[in-house]
Amino acid sequence: MTIPIISTKLYMPPPRSNVVIRPRLSERLNEGLHRKLTLISASAGFGKTTLVSEWLAGCGQPAAWLSLDEGDNDPTRFLTYLVAALQTIAANIGKGVFAVLQSPLSPPTETILTVLLNEINTIPDHFTLVLDDYHVIETKSIDDVLTFLLEHLPPRMHLVITTREDPSIPLARLRVRGELTELRSTDLRFTPSEAAGFLNQAMGLNLSPVDIALLESRTEGWIAGLQLVAISLQGHKDATSFIKSFNGNHHFVLDYLVEEVLQQQSESVHAFLLCTSILDRLCGSLADAVLLDPSTSGLETLAYLERANLFIVSLDNDRHWYRYHHLFADLLRQRLHQATASSKGDEGRGVAELHKRASIWYENHDLEIEAFHHAAVANDVDRATRLIEGKGMPLHFRGAAAPVLNWLESLQTAVLDARPSLWVAYASALVFAGKLNGVEQKLRAAEAALQGAELNDKTRDHVGHIALIRATLAVSQHQVETIITQSRRALEYLHTDNLPVRTATIWTLGYAYHLQGDRAAASQAYTEAIGISQAIGHNIITIMATIGLGNLQEADNQLDLAVDTYRLVLQLAGDPPLPVACEAHLGLARISYERNEMDAALQHGQQSAQLARQIENTDRFISCEVVLARLKLAQGDVADAAASLAKTSQLVRQHNFRHQMPEVAATQVLVLLRQGNLAAAAQLAQTHELPGSLARVHLAQGDTAAALAVLEPMRRQAEAKGWEDARLKVIVLQAVALHEHGDMDRAVQLLGEALLLAEPGGFIRIFVDEGIRMVGLLSEAAAHGRMPDYISKLLAECESGLRPAPPAKTLIAPLSERELTVLQLIAQGLSNREISERLFLALSSVKGHNQNIFGKLQVQRRTEAVARARELGLL
Repeated sequence: MTIPIISTKLYMPPPRSNVVIRPRLSERLNEGLHRKLTLISASAGFGKTTLVSEWLAGCGQPAAWLSLDEGDNDPTRFLTYLVAALQTIAANIGKGVFAVLQSPLSPPTETILTVLLNEINTIPDHFTLVLDDYHVIETKSIDDVLTFLLEHLPPRMHLVITTREDPSIPLARLRVRGELTELRSTDLRFTPSEAAGFLNQAMGLNLSPVDIALLESRTEGWIAGLQLVAISLQGHKDATSFIKSFNGNHHFVLDYLVEEVLQQQSESVHAFLLCTSILDRLCGSLADAVLLDPSTSGLETLAYLERANLFIVSLDNDRHWYRYHHLFADLLRQRLHQATASSKGDEGRGVAELHKRASIWYENHDLEIEAFHHAAVANDVDRATRLIEGKGMPLHFRGAAAPVLNWLESLQTAVLDARPSLWVAYASALVFAGKLNGVEQKLRAAEAALQGAELNDKTRDHVGHIALIRATLAVSQHQVETIITQSRRALEYLHTDNLPVRTATIWTLGYAYHLQGDRAAASQAYTEAIGISQAIGHNIITIMATIGLGNLQEADNQLDLAVDTYRLVLQLAGDPPLPVACEAHLGLARISYERNEMDAALQHGQQSAQLARQIENTDRFISCEVVLARLKLAQGDVADAAASLAKTSQLVRQHNFRHQMPEVAATQVLVLLRQGNLAAAAQLAQTHELPGSLARVHLAQGDTAAALAVLEPMRRQAEAKGWEDARLKVIVLQAVALHEHGDMDRAVQLLGEALLLAEPGGFIRIFVDEGIRMVGLLSEAAAHGRMPDYISKLLAECESGLRPAPPAKTLIAPLSERELTVLQLIAQGLSNREISERLFLALSSVKGHNQNIFGKLQVQRRTEAVARARELGLL
C-alpha cells in the first residue's frame, strides 16, 4: 500500500495579477542560482512564498515545489513528498524509491538519498526545488536529510527554503564556502515606494504620500500588517484619522486588525473563517462537511475570500484547493477556541466536533492518514482506533507507523486498557518500527485487558493477532516450536477476513517448517502467502515468502530457478533495496560461488553483508561473513579466512546466535584442515556434532573406513527426507572416500551419480574444493566415458585451482625489532629525518638501518622495500 499523495502540496502558487514587482529581490535570487542554497527566513507575513513564486514564474527555469505541513515531520512521508515534487519536473525520478519508502524495513535514509541524488544528477537542465514553510519541521532526522542533500547537491540543482526560523543545518559552513544566499526580514520589508505601490495599486486605495510613509514607518514595511491595514481601511471613510490612531508593535497591531477585518464580514463568512481554520488546506466540499450549514456554499465562499484578498492562497490552477495565510489561520484558531469556550462553557468540545467532521470527509475520500490525524486531534479514540484498524489493512501497515505510535504513546493506560485492540496495534506498530524490546510488555497488557471479555469474533481476532506478533518475535530467534505454536494459535483465532495478519501468519508457519526441514510444507505455505499478499498489496510478506521459495529452490539444486527468484526479490525490494534484500544477495553469492563465478560471488556477498547490518537484532550478517570466508579460502588466502572466521565466531557468542555456530564451525574445520591442524579440526567437529566435517577429518587422517561409516547414515537421511543439496554433498564425499579406500568401481559409480545431479545446475566448486583427490577421481570417471564434456570442464577448473603459486622469496636474514620499526615508518611515508626525530636516533643510524633492511629484502629503494615487505607479510 502507498501513502496517498495530496497533489496540491506540489503546486507552486500561481502569480497574482496585482502583485508588487520587486526587481531588487529578483536580482538577489537570480544571483543566488549559482550557489547551493537560497534561504528566505523571516517571521510570518513578510511575503516569502509570494516572492519566490513570482520570481520562479519569471526566471524561465524549471522548478519543483513542496508546501510543507506538520504531517511532514514523519521522515517517510517527507521523503515521499520530496520524490513526488521532483517528479513534477522529471517523471521517472525516484520511482524505485517509492516502494522502499512504504516498507517498515526501509534502508537508512542516506542510502535512499544516495540513489535519489544519482538519479537527480541525470536531469539535463538546471532546476530549482522549493521547500516552502520549512519551520513546521521539528524532526532532527529530516534536518539531517536536508544537510546530506546540501552536502551532495548535484551541480544543476538549486534549493530554496522559506521559513519563519532558521533550520538546524550547517548554515555557517555554507556561508564560509560561499554556497548560501540569504534574504531576511530587513530585505523583505516593503520600501516606501513598494508600500505605495501595494497600498494604492494592488489594494486600490488612494492614500497620500504622508499617510503611506506613516503606515510604512508604523509597520516597518511588514507586508501582512500593511495588508491588514489596507483591508481595514476599505471600510473607513476617514483614512487619515484611522492611520493616525494606529499604533503598537506587530503582534498587538495584528490582533487589532484581525478583529477589524472579521467584524466587517458577514456572520456567515465569519463563521466560515473560524470553523475552517482547523484545516491545513480546504476545498468547497470539505468546507461544507465541516460547517454543516446548508445556507453557506463552501465553493462560493472560497471564491469570495479570494476576491476579497482575505489571506487565502490558491493551491492549484483550477482554484479548487486553498489554504489560509498561516498567521491568519493561527489567529483564527485562537479565536475559534475562545468562541467555543465562551459559548459552550467547555473549551475544545466544539473544535473537536469540527475535527471529527473533517475526519469523516477525509475517510470518505480515501485519505485515511489525514482522517486519522483529525480524529486524533479531536481525541475521538473510538474513531481513531477504527481508522488504525483500517479497511482490510491496518494503518501502520501503510507507512503510518510513526503517527500511530506517537498517538498511542500519548494515551493514558486506562484508555488503552478499555480498548485491547489499541494495545495490540501498539505492539504491532512497534514491530513494524523495529523496536522489539517493548513488544512483549504491550502484548501482556493486551491480554490483561482482554481477561473477562466476551469471546466473540472481535476479541478472538485480537487473540490471534497477539499470537502472530509472538510468532514474529520467535522468527528473529529461530525458535521453531514457539513459531509453530503461536502461528497455529493465530490461525485458529484470527477472523477469516483478516487477510493481512493471516497472510503474515502463513509466512511465519512456512518459515518454521523450513527450519524443521519439512521443505514440502514450507513451499506450500510460502506459495499460499505469496498468492494472498500479492492480491491485497502486502508487499513485505510477498518479499519474505519469495525469499523462502528461493531458498527451497536452491536447496533442491534448482539453481537457475533460484537465481530468477532471488532477482525477483531484488526487483520487489526497490532501489535502494530494503535491508531484507540481503537474503537474495546471499543466495546469489552462494550460487555464484558454486558456479565458480568468484567476482559475482564477492559482489553479492559484500552487498548482502552491508544490507544485513542495517537490520536490528538479526543474525543474517553471520551467514554473509561465512560465504566471504569461503571465498578467501577458495582463493588460497587461508590466514585471512581463519582470522575472519575467528571474528565471526566471537560475534556469534557475543550476540548469542547459537543456531549459527554450526555453519561457522563447519567452515572453520575446512580452514584447520587446510592448515594441517587435524586435532583442532576433530575437536571442533565433535563439539558441534558436524558429521560431514568429522568425515573430512577422518579422510585427512587416512581413516577412510571411519569416514565411510559416518557418511552412509548421512546419505540415508538425506534421501529419506528428500534433501537434494545434502544428498549431492554426501555422495561427492563418499566417492572421494571410496576412491581413497581403493574401491574404484564404487567410487566412479557414485561420482557418476553426483555428476548427473550436479550438471543441470552448473555445480563446479563442490568438486573443485576437494582438491587433488578429485582430479584423480574425475580422470578415472573420464576413462570410463562418463559425461566427457562436464568432466573436462571440471578438470580444467581443478587444474587452474591447483596450479602452484610462484615460489616465495625468503629473507636472507631476519629483520631486527628496530629494523621492523624503521620499516613500518618508511611504509607510512616518513623521511629519514622524520624517522630520526620520531625514534630519537642519529640520522646516520637511520640510514644504516635502511641499508640493512634493503640488503635483507634484496631491494634497492624504499618503494621496493615496502612492496617486498608486504609480500612477505611483514607489514
